Amino acid sequence: MRLIIKNGHLIDPKNRRNGRFDLLIEEGKVRDILKAGHTVASADVIDAKGCIVSPGFIDLHVHLREPGYEYKETIRSGTLAAAAGGFTSVCCMANTNPVNDNASITEYILKKAKEEGTVNVFPIGALSRGLAGKELSPMGELKKAGCVGFSDDGKTVQNSRLMRLALEYAKTFDAPVISHAICSDLAHGGVMHEGFVATKLGLPGIPSAAEDIIISRDIRLAETTGARLHIAHLSTAEGVELVQKAKKKGIRVTAEATPHHFTLTDETVEAHPPGTAAKPSQDGASPYDTNTKIMPPLRSEKDRRAIVEGLATGVIDAIATDHAPHALVDKEIEFDSAAFGIVGLETALSLSLQLVEKKKLTMKKMVELLTINPARIVGLKKGGLEPGASADVVIFNPSLSCKIDPAKFYSKSKNTPFGGMKVKGVVKYTIVGGKVIYQV
Repeated sequence: MRLIIKNGHLIDPKNRRNGRFDLLIEEGKVRDILKAGHTVASADVIDAKGCIVSPGFIDLHVHLREPGYEYKETIRSGTLAAAAGGFTSVCCMANTNPVNDNASITEYILKKAKEEGTVNVFPIGALSRGLAGKELSPMGELKKAGCVGFSDDGKTVQNSRLMRLALEYAKTFDAPVISHAICSDLAHGGVMHEGFVATKLGLPGIPSAAEDIIISRDIRLAETTGARLHIAHLSTAEGVELVQKAKKKGIRVTAEATPHHFTLTDETVEAHPPGTAAKPSQDGASPYDTNTKIMPPLRSEKDRRAIVEGLATGVIDAIATDHAPHALVDKEIEFDSAAFGIVGLETALSLSLQLVEKKKLTMKKMVELLTINPARIVGLKKGGLEPGASADVVIFNPSLSCKIDPAKFYSKSKNTPFGGMKVKGVVKYTIVGGKVIYQV
């Protein structure tokens, strides 16, 4: 099969292409990059006029929930949501049931992804057995089975000795250890960012220090071991500064930020984002939007601005969604009791494009944060459109307006604080291995 994508603006930071090119795809691979206007015989044509053509997005941080929590999400529904968001590859976290802490679970996930998934799935293996933080998982076995990194995401490794051992062991595979940085003692009982808003609402807070302390510890351990450390969902100004200083020292640390942390603040718990309406309080329900309950929590405006600056300057390497689907039963309850987390795969592009529209990021930088940078962090041979590369492509219109409608999500769960928000940016085509898997 031959396919040519014409009339689009190609942005491929890996290969330093940014302009009008036509993309020729053959047998699932990139065949050639041609000057705009080329005619190719016997090829299907996609007209990308008015659109950006880029490598498919790569998400370092999703929760597909399968096995064990299929009522929240499945590999099928989660990868459909990924395709709708322009993601052609996702890295799924280990907090499933049973936990992905052995090769059989990794193999199960990969088998299901091959049979039922629509995008590439790369598992992240558990760092400790059962995510219990007491003994290392069989990391060598997990790596051999197909895991691309290790993390106890959903829980933080509180034992510093175990974290050091994990970094030392992961170094032998040159695989990243992904840190979910929250000190459980400081965060205990908290449900939102500790600050004026939490005091006003009478809700227990989670201080920024709870995150900063673990980031500082893990950076120090990465320096000691020489291992690769990746900071997940960075949310504090101090955290950005810690990562910046570590990079200047040559420590092998990378970081990601989520669209919700660079878009919203703790004030959203009460006020809700523009274009949305507060839900009326119902029997047993919270008067606040439980879809703003996230871990780490939505922080202050100072923190949000620091995250944006970190993305712009390269201190933060990637945009990741932390796609965390929950069923209604997990969210339509009191704020204190509601689950932490929101879905993000189907809103990431439009929220990221807001930074481009506000001139905080260039379009090229945004694409870099969503493609080649995350590919390099977990060692994927993806993120570029050079001849011979797998034809994983997204075509999106950055100027087309739309309204975020959770009812239309492909994800089984609809827990988003962005419902009703008017945004720009629509994915027109998602292509994986040369096959169109999503189009509107």
